[in-house]
Amino acid sequence: MSATDAAEIRALIERWASAVHTGDLPTVLADHADDIVMFDVPPPEDGIRGLDAYRSAWPPFFEWQASGATFDIVDLDVTAGDDVAFAWALLVCASEEERAANPDRRLRLTIGLRKVDGRWTVTHEHHSFTVTSA
Repeated sequence: MSATDAAEIRALIERWASAVHTGDLPTVLADHADDIVMFDVPPPEDGIRGLDAYRSAWPPFFEWQASGATFDIVDLDVTAGDDVAFAWALLVCASEEERAANPDRRLRLTIGLRKVDGRWTVTHEHHSFTVTSA
């Protein structure tokens, strides 16, 4: 794994997370492929496919985020090859009330990337929480 590639991917993910937190849609979209596939916490169960659908998924989250919720990376690991990479992260993604009730709860994030024309691009994104009730 190239240290440069890992650093570029880490910076890309940190920039994306910051943009998610502030509701900066152009930056959220900036490094995503046209054929992005995202499996998110809310439906649809079979995921969101394509950049237009990905773009449409964010406004409701931004509204919730603007109410004072947190979206902060607490752990991030990157593995990069020559032209493919993946990363996983744990994030605090919660309202103030949710953080108070369950301070250890983490959003799990997995990202798949391709390097195209020298630039890392997100092609797969998966967000999940553990199930807390049976």
